[in-house]
Amino acid sequence: MADAASDTKLDRTAPGGPGKPQGETSSEARSATRGVELIVITGYSGAGKSEAIAAFEDGGYFCVDNLPPRMIGSLGELFRHAGSGVERAAVVSDVRGGEYFEGLLAVLADLEEGGLNLKVLFLEADEETLLHRYKETRRRHPLARSGRIVDGIRAERARLAPLRERADVVIDTTGLTGAALRRRIATELIGRQTEENRLALTLVTFGFKNGPPRDADLTLDVRFLPNPHYVDGLKPMTGHDPDVVEYIESGTQAGEFYGHLMPLLEFLLPAYVAEGKQHLTIAIGCTGGRHRSITVADRIAERIGDRDDVKLRIVHRDLDGSP
Repeated sequence: MADAASDTKLDRTAPGGPGKPQGETSSEARSATRGVELIVITGYSGAGKSEAIAAFEDGGYFCVDNLPPRMIGSLGELFRHAGSGVERAAVVSDVRGGEYFEGLLAVLADLEEGGLNLKVLFLEADEETLLHRYKETRRRHPLARSGRIVDGIRAERARLAPLRERADVVIDTTGLTGAALRRRIATELIGRQTEENRLALTLVTFGFKNGPPRDADLTLDVRFLPNPHYVDGLKPMTGHDPDVVEYIESGTQAGEFYGHLMPLLEFLLPAYVAEGKQHLTIAIGCTGGRHRSITVADRIAERIGDRDDVKLRIVHRDLDGSP
């Protein structure tokens, strides 16, 4: 492998001819060695590699699972060329590849020599956790096809020891849920707190007479509030109109309701975010979906619309329907 790497270096200086100072490259060579970020994910079976590759895919990476090392090298060659269009990629390579898994360390060295921005992520967990996960899923360990799972875990630990030493980042997933691992990768490795990593919260107002939304995670029934539908001057208006809002929020019911609802949402939203939930739909229903539900949705939006961990969208399903 060392000889091959040396040959590659000589080939890159060849276009300039013997008189060209070492270190200078042609535009073609610069294109061939353009910076591409490549994350190689490896580690123990059952340590969370599937969750990890999902996190990178959600982060916009080109992702490939269970790729033998030799194919990683070929993929790296493709990524080096601007025509590939790939700037960030993540691949999983582990003992599932059997004999094809051998030589990953040498391939990693070649990839670094080739100019890729390479990072190796190694996932591990303690023996008890791995054993428990395998018993839960009832899957076979790749190194214990005909033996005990614990023997496969120990054999894999010994086999991967050199890779663990080579890794740039080691994450112990003992005690981490899959969602927690994805979130940790999103914040620590992908390094982006973009809208993809925020909770997409949708408030859907609706009328029970037209049926509740089927995709709601939480449903609030606000038909206990005063109903403007029976007030002639308010009936043609909507829950956005100040007169309607004043009527709905008159008395003590609305204030007491908000006093319970807002703290509940303040508790739930960060809990959902911490658990890694990406989408949440809260349905708010009244009889026709034109008055009370809309007023309540507006109040919720006022309270939580500026949160950094939430991307808010409001849908008034029945606002344009029959009053």
